[in-house]
Amino acid sequence: MHEMSIAEGIVQLLEQQAVEQQYRRVRTVWLEIGPLAAVETEALRFCFEAVTRDSLAEGARLEIIELPASGWCLGCASQIEIRQRYDSCPACGSYQVQVTSGEELRIKELEVD
Repeated sequence: MHEMSIAEGIVQLLEQQAVEQQYRRVRTVWLEIGPLAAVETEALRFCFEAVTRDSLAEGARLEIIELPASGWCLGCASQIEIRQRYDSCPACGSYQVQVTSGEELRIKELEVD
């Protein structure tokens, strides 16, 4: 379950930023996650709750913003929305689609004290 290491990495980043930006407590974390990031959001929520115990983010809400995935079709030169890797182009049927977004996993915003 790599969601545990992702949650641990988020807490480490929060602690580093707390020192740099001088906050004591994290109330809410907004994460942007693309469908191609291979992250199970419910597992990440569970892991986040577990790793934030006894930390500056204990009790913090985890808000997940699900982003769409898109790609560039090399066959018809179109920007398309995709649901998963190796989807065909809905316009021309080509499988030569280069992913341009949807792999994101980043902290978008924090609410802190």
